[in-house]
Amino acid sequence: MDERDWEEFKAKLKKKTEIDLDLYKAPQMQRRIMNLARRNGYDRYSAYFDKVVQDKDDFAAFIEYLTINVSEFFRTPDKFAKLETDVIPDLLRRSSKLNIWSAGCSIGAEPYSLAMIMKDITPNQRHRILASDLDIEILAKARAGVYTENEIKAMSEDRKKRYFTRQGDKYAVSQDIKSCIEFKRHNLLKDNFESGFDLILCRNVVIYFTEEAKDQLYANFFKALKPGGILFVGATEAILNFRKLGYTSYQPFFYQKPL
Repeated sequence: MDERDWEEFKAKLKKKTEIDLDLYKAPQMQRRIMNLARRNGYDRYSAYFDKVVQDKDDFAAFIEYLTINVSEFFRTPDKFAKLETDVIPDLLRRSSKLNIWSAGCSIGAEPYSLAMIMKDITPNQRHRILASDLDIEILAKARAGVYTENEIKAMSEDRKKRYFTRQGDKYAVSQDIKSCIEFKRHNLLKDNFESGFDLILCRNVVIYFTEEAKDQLYANFFKALKPGGILFVGATEAILNFRKLGYTSYQPFFYQKPL
């Protein structure tokens, strides 16, 4: 690999998108991006970047690939079941109105899943659900709220009937559920965090982050949580040093800020 080519590519990407690849694991990202470049006939990072920035759709597809926007409703259903039966009822015992953040929300499946859970548990209460992502194009898809059969495969038939409308071979989220979500562009590795959250979900986002970037992110989440608030991470993203960061273990993959 030409190190100068990689450095040039990183600089161009950061200037264009504010994505800092120094906070990602270099070997994995280099391999991932070069595989994509070679599939498109390029063997240099910077040359491939110069090509994709010339076309809006190509560039949007590149950023979506780079930021790993893979999602589905109720992803890892057993963990969402714990969220619904244990975590959220516990949080509601301390506060009747919850402030929730889906960080790295991708196509919107996660915050919409949350909205359905909250609607079923507290039908007459309106909670705040913030959903953020770095990718502007993917946020547009999230706001549109239209999904394939595969993306909603883990959902119960009851919820599918109550909260979606069939549109050809796709499914549109009801306006009632869409109105529960506040979408926002946010860079987890650069932008300031809000505070006062009862629950933060950051799942399947940090796979290529460096350990230093992960620790800083989880420390920032800790500050953003209320005392007693809970961080929910992905099923392959256990925080091994959670005690050092100040958390206690609530359940596997759920970490709590002490009261």
